[in-house]
Amino acid sequence: MKNGMNNINDGLAANNIYSKMMRWQLLATVVVALLAFMLSGMHAFFSVLAGGLSVIAGAWIAAKIAARSDNQTEPSTILINLLKAEAIKIIVIAMLLFVSFKLYHQLVPIALIAGLAAAAVFSGAALAKTDKTI
Repeated sequence: MKNGMNNINDGLAANNIYSKMMRWQLLATVVVALLAFMLSGMHAFFSVLAGGLSVIAGAWIAAKIAARSDNQTEPSTILINLLKAEAIKIIVIAMLLFVSFKLYHQLVPIALIAGLAAAAVFSGAALAKTDKTI
């Protein structure tokens, strides 16, 4: 029974870490979007959101896929799930960016890149600061 409880607690801890990471990403994206709005206007604001939210959506989907290996003990199974999660994250981000470029004609590329960078950089920082036991 103890192993079952440990697995549940480990899963809750992982969900908590992903949740904190996504909050950091969202906060960073909103801050950069507001700065872009003040410096360059509404199109820059929406461009930052398009970039940041693409990363956040990709990370959210990847987290769901990576969580499949919570109960696994085989290193190869865990590694394959992590690689799948990372590949799908990249595909989701690329697809969302493609859609952004196609649908939003006033897109500001530098602002889009700033949103991507803010979300990506703060995801790593959030993971590093959230839990030292990872």
